[in-house]
Amino acid sequence: MSIENTLKKAVKSRTALQKLPEKQLQKLLHALSDAIIKNEAAILKANKKDLAIKNPDDPKNDRLMLNSQRLQNIANSIKNIASLPDPTGAVLADRTLPNGLKLRKVAVPLGVVGAIYESRPNVTYDIAALCLRSRNACVLKGSSDAQHTNKVSVGIIQKVLKAFGLDAATVTLLPPQREIVQEMFAATKYLDVLIPRGSEGLINFVRQNSLVPVIETGAGVCHVYVEKTAKLDDALMITVNAKVSRPSVCNAADAVIVDEAIAAKFLPMLSNEFAKYGVEVYADASSYKLMKDYPHLKKAKKDDFGREFLSLKCAVKTVKGIDEALEHIAQYSTKHSEAIVSSNKKVCERFVTEVDAAAVYTNASTRFTDGEEFGLGAEIGISTQKLHARGPFALEKLVTEKWIVEGKGHIR
Repeated sequence: MSIENTLKKAVKSRTALQKLPEKQLQKLLHALSDAIIKNEAAILKANKKDLAIKNPDDPKNDRLMLNSQRLQNIANSIKNIASLPDPTGAVLADRTLPNGLKLRKVAVPLGVVGAIYESRPNVTYDIAALCLRSRNACVLKGSSDAQHTNKVSVGIIQKVLKAFGLDAATVTLLPPQREIVQEMFAATKYLDVLIPRGSEGLINFVRQNSLVPVIETGAGVCHVYVEKTAKLDDALMITVNAKVSRPSVCNAADAVIVDEAIAAKFLPMLSNEFAKYGVEVYADASSYKLMKDYPHLKKAKKDDFGREFLSLKCAVKTVKGIDEALEHIAQYSTKHSEAIVSSNKKVCERFVTEVDAAAVYTNASTRFTDGEEFGLGAEIGISTQKLHARGPFALEKLVTEKWIVEGKGHIR
C-alpha cells in the first residue's frame, strides 16, 4: 500500500490552513475541544476495544487508557492551546542593508509534520491541536495498540476541520501497519520533519533509518539526588511523587541517589512510603544493607542503573557526595529530567550548571517536565536533543524561519 497520494493531499491542505483567519482558527480549536466531550461515549468505546486486546496486567496499559477525566483534560488542553499566541508571522529581524535591500526574517510553519508514536491516544489530540495552532498539516502514524481509539479520534478532528472549510487531509491518520513507516522515512518530498515519540527502540530506529529530518523526543531515565543537607520530609515527598504519581510516563523517576551521610535515616523512611505502593527496589550493596527488611527488595545489577522502568520499579544507589552523584548521572542519564533535593544553594547551583539534561530541578519533582505544566498548552514530546528543540517540544518550536528580501531593481 503506497501512501504517496495521501501525503500529496496533506501537502496541498496546508494552503487553506495558513490562510485561515486567526479568530476562525481559535474557534476551530474550541469546537474540537467541545467535540471531544460530545463524543466521549464513542471515544471510550473504541478505547475499551483497544484495551481488550492487551494483557490486563501490563503496567503500560495506563498509557493507553482513556476515561472521562482524561478526555476532559485533553479538551481543556486544546482550549489552552487556542489561547496561546500564533507562533507564525512573528518578525524576528527587520533591517535595511547599506545597498537599500530590505530584509525581514519571519516565523513560518514547518509545513507537514510527520509523527510516529506508540500506544498513547492522547498524543493524537496533542499533535493535531499543536500543529493546527501553528498552521502545520500533520500526518500521524500511531501504533496498532491504539488503532481503534486513533481512528475514532481523527474522525472527530476531521469532521471539525470540514465544518470550518478545511481539507480533512490537514490531519491525516495513516494505517497502523509497520510497513508504512519505511515509506515515511523516504518521503522527503512531502514530509518536512519526522517526530518519533515512544520507546528508546522506536526513537533509535527512526533516527537511524529516516531520510526526512528527525526531531527526537527522548526516553527518560530520570534521577532524584537526595543530598546530605536535604530536608528529609521534603526529599521524601518529592521522591515518592517522582516515582509513583504516574510511573508509566517518561518524566517519572527511575533511580534515587542518596548521600551516604543521610542514607541510614532516609532510606528507611523511603522504604515505608514505597511499601504503600508496592515499589520494587533494585538496590546497590550499601542501600541493600540499609533496606534489608523491605519486602520488595532486589540486589541491583549494573544494567538496572540506566533502565527506564515505566512501572513501579526503581533503582537506589548511595554515594559519597556531589562528585559521585554527578558522575553517576553523567553515566546513566538520557538527558531528560534530573533533580536534586538540597538546602545548600552552592551545591544546587553546581548541580544545575553541570548536569546535562533538558530539564534540571532543584527541590522539585521531575514530574513537572510537561508542556502543559510549563504553560505551553501541550507537547508533542520531550526532546532530549540539542538542535531546534529541547525539553517540552511544543507550539513555539513548530515553526521555522523565512527571509523576505525586498529590492528595487537590485542586482549583484
